Amino acid sequence: MLNIESYDLLATAVILLDEQGRVRYANISAEELFGLSRKQLLGAFGSALFGSDAMLEPRFLDAVHGKYGVLRRDITIRQAEAAVPASLVLVPLEGQPWSALLEIRGLDQHDQLDRTLQLSKELKVQRESLRNLAHEVKNPLGGIRGAAQLLEAELPPDHPLREYTSVVIAEADRLRGLIDRLIAPQEEGLSRLPFNIHEICERVYTLLRAEFSAQIDISRDYDASVPDLAGDPARLVQALLNIARNAAQALVESGSVAEPRLILRTRIGRQLVLATRPVRMGVVVSVIDNGPGVPQDLHDKIFHPLVTGRANGTGLGLSLAQEFVQQHGGVVEFDSREGHTEFRMILPLESV
Repeated sequence: MLNIESYDLLATAVILLDEQGRVRYANISAEELFGLSRKQLLGAFGSALFGSDAMLEPRFLDAVHGKYGVLRRDITIRQAEAAVPASLVLVPLEGQPWSALLEIRGLDQHDQLDRTLQLSKELKVQRESLRNLAHEVKNPLGGIRGAAQLLEAELPPDHPLREYTSVVIAEADRLRGLIDRLIAPQEEGLSRLPFNIHEICERVYTLLRAEFSAQIDISRDYDASVPDLAGDPARLVQALLNIARNAAQALVESGSVAEPRLILRTRIGRQLVLATRPVRMGVVVSVIDNGPGVPQDLHDKIFHPLVTGRANGTGLGLSLAQEFVQQHGGVVEFDSREGHTEFRMILPLESV
């Protein structure tokens, strides 16, 4: 028989579940992690504590009954307006009054920093490989375009083959633009100018309104107390525009949202984990939409180059946004579930 009183001595949240997946016991750490009293937790469905997790929810009861053995999963817990990353372990029990033990450990700043640093290393290697490949492709692509132009010049103005030479030239130009985007982002030449983050938000808001106002309700929610920053406004405009346009295009392309909405929001954040270190204060610029969300299988690689969940996407927008923000010592992170996706561009208020 488990001695459940000893669980109150643990810093890790522990919850015991019955065969229906309902909470029958929660230790003190679980109360603190979820911001709920033991009385509020008792009787609740364990899966409901983690919101609408598309991967966890349908598997939860099977996991309680031992179908998957020990289930391990990284999750996000909502605390007030914050999203807290955590690690979940669900262990089926035999010969006990309870059907399963649920252990949840909030990831501390060191865990978050390790993940951010690992992502930065992965992206750096991938970008360098892609840039080397792009340089190799650029010269022969120019030759293809030049040959198509020469062939077109030899054809009469009304010749039917001109249609095909025009396609070759147009596609070569499109690929050259894609390659230029792969090669262009370099930290060298990064300017350090004073600017207000809301100037960047307003620029992006204006561009979004011009492109999507007929299809999406776009609004702003700014914190006027955010102080000025120092950095490269042009790159941060591009970063935020990439994030916001990606969200808007996903809303439009899904076609499944009755009243598509997108919000640009700014806040002061405290005790944040950024690209290379924790900081006391930073600026959090959020792009929030009510679309279908990021597919679960893309959560771990959404910022990798050429990875996209959209049929017409190139997979470069979010990768470039992450690169530009990391050049400023910041990071782009996100939470996503059906009906609510929030990408956060976080920049330090301290010097980098």
